[in-house]
Amino acid sequence: MKIAITSQGKELDSQVERRFGRAPFFIIADTDDDSNEAVANEAARAGGGAGVKAAEFLIQKGVTKVVTGNVGPNAFQTLSAAGVTMLTASGGSVRDAIENAKHGSDDSIDLPMVGSHHVMR
Repeated sequence: MKIAITSQGKELDSQVERRFGRAPFFIIADTDDDSNEAVANEAARAGGGAGVKAAEFLIQKGVTKVVTGNVGPNAFQTLSAAGVTMLTASGGSVRDAIENAKHGSDDSIDLPMVGSHHVMR
């Protein structure tokens, strides 16, 4: 299973980023072989549609779970349509978020967490 965690940095000890589409990085963890990869979120610099672009990128990478703080309605719809499970993390390290996602400790996101064109600072 591939899990993507929104991250403030490239390391497993980086903090989970609360923004999905504007997260600086994604850490993609593969639970089948315990590998992980830090990927810069190119969508973060997009003028608009960052959430959808980020979601499409993760879907192409084969991600089946996303751990983040907040997901907007368009990204939510894109991820949901692809069967990607979304989990919320209220903070902590990427390493902790991976462990929680593997063991089902995080809360599922059943609805978008922010409105359209919402910017968290």
